Amino acid sequence: MKYKNWLSKENHTPKLTAHDFFKYIGPGLIVTVGFIDPGNWASNIAAGSSYGYKLLWMVTLSTIMLIVLQHNAAHLGIVTGLCIPEATTKHIKSKLRNTIIGSALLASVGTAMAEILGASIALRLLFAIPLRIGAIMSAAVVLWMLFSNSYRKIEKLVIGFVSLIGLAFIFEVYLVNVSWGEAINGWVTPSFPDGSLPIIMSVLGAVVMPHNLFLHSEIIQSRQWNLKDKSVMEKQLKYEFLDTLFSMLIGWAINSAMILVAVSFFSKGIIVTELEQAQIMLKPLLGNAAAVVFAIALLFSGISSSVTAGMAGGSIFAGLFGEPYDISDRHTKIGVLITILLAMAIIFFISNPFKGLVYSQMLLSIQLPITIFTQIYLTSSEKVMGQYKNSKLQNIVLWIIGIIVSILNITLLISALI
Repeated sequence: MKYKNWLSKENHTPKLTAHDFFKYIGPGLIVTVGFIDPGNWASNIAAGSSYGYKLLWMVTLSTIMLIVLQHNAAHLGIVTGLCIPEATTKHIKSKLRNTIIGSALLASVGTAMAEILGASIALRLLFAIPLRIGAIMSAAVVLWMLFSNSYRKIEKLVIGFVSLIGLAFIFEVYLVNVSWGEAINGWVTPSFPDGSLPIIMSVLGAVVMPHNLFLHSEIIQSRQWNLKDKSVMEKQLKYEFLDTLFSMLIGWAINSAMILVAVSFFSKGIIVTELEQAQIMLKPLLGNAAAVVFAIALLFSGISSSVTAGMAGGSIFAGLFGEPYDISDRHTKIGVLITILLAMAIIFFISNPFKGLVYSQMLLSIQLPITIFTQIYLTSSEKVMGQYKNSKLQNIVLWIIGIIVSILNITLLISALI
């Protein structure tokens, strides 16, 4: 069986009830934890402390993009039984295929680096553990979780982590004096303050992440039923969209909360350049409890998102050989090890952790168009998707998103060269 030792198929026919919806939540939340990782923390805190409420619109825009893209990626997994790397290997010529998958694997390494680094910073904040030792400890915990636990156990752990992170930021926002009128205006009104483009790009890269698109197309297959029945497949697609929408909105709320908390620094004229600085400054602004909650949430975020990055790396590398993610398989193991160990090694050469987090998100946003246009090609193809290929409207929306991302990247490159 394709998902032996990782995924179990259930052969009953699901019904679209509230009970079953909550029963089958999971894949969307696995993806959600990937875009509330420490890289997001750095980008969002930089956005809020530097520009107040003015960049909240970028969280809204990127979340809308994310819902469309993640739904489309999951659609591919449900209909074809293939994740994006497998479909790429099967349907795209070798030279281009290797470029696509190779760049996606590097994106997973960059993501894992930011996430392990975030967990290391949290350990330093909580227990004064040196950053590099914290990186080794964090990577060891992540590898243990990936190699010793089944997908179902990891899914439950990640959902628990997401819940704790969300509660932590509800607590932080409760302590902050938020100007809700300005916040609402910031969520819906695009603004490009001077010098904000790198942060805008880092927010985009922190929310819409290429490795999450690859991962979602793989893990959604943990929710497969008997796909020989067209009506069952269509019900599953409805489950998936509700799961994706619900999960992405949770991510939107948590990312927005990060910026709202960071505005407390902006109002004091403080620009945060390190996560440790944010934690220390929360003490006089919000009290000791807020600083401790900040560090604990950062640790949960770093560990859980490192797990999803490792899963993505394993899926991407296995896909190069036309195989699904299976932690008992050699290619999946190699992909996981490349992702986590290389990410840990990079941390030993980083002089400024906060800038490393922000720039890792910028690099992800540069790789993102490659993944988006690959996904559009696959899901638009009748050869790949059959009758479930993208409609004209879906293609228009996906192309608009791809073009917006590409324009932002070109603008960033030009601004960096000038």
